[in-house]
Amino acid sequence: MADGNSLSNHLLVAMPSLDDPDFSHSVTLVCEHSAEKGALGIVINKPLPMTLDEVFEQMRLEAVRPEIGAQVVLRGGPVHRDRGFVLHRPGGDWDSSHRVSEGIQVTTSRDVLAAIACGDGPRDAFIALGYAGWEAGQLEREMHENAWLSLPVDEQIVFATPFEDRWHAVWRQLGIDVGRVSHVAGHA
Repeated sequence: MADGNSLSNHLLVAMPSLDDPDFSHSVTLVCEHSAEKGALGIVINKPLPMTLDEVFEQMRLEAVRPEIGAQVVLRGGPVHRDRGFVLHRPGGDWDSSHRVSEGIQVTTSRDVLAAIACGDGPRDAFIALGYAGWEAGQLEREMHENAWLSLPVDEQIVFATPFEDRWHAVWRQLGIDVGRVSHVAGHA
């Protein structure tokens, strides 16, 4: 596990054997984790068939430039799929932000979306609908059952790697040929 047994600011990478339709081949940024409260994460590699323009329309906002509204929205997880999360680099004074690390924040307030629509939002931002949640002890059990691999966040993967390449990019970064990973867990 991570420092202090917390997986906050780590990536959870779905093992090839994980066949849950919400998490198969997923990469999840763990935003909060504690033994007492469980964990909250945002899946960062599952695009929805939806653009930011559709989110703006629901919020009565309008993008000042077409490329802003054309951005893809991600499926952040199976919980509260109607709630939006903006993952971004630090900066700005938003109403409701959570600092994941020195280089990553998550904001849930309307003001950040309004700024993005105006072209004044945080840099390297993307939007996810929903989140992944684990009750106390659940994530640890799933890791013991070989559902997940965890590693410290690489901001290059979070902000610069195309969404659809993130799962394979993590395995390449680890130097692992994912096609050769066993689907059977072993514990010593």
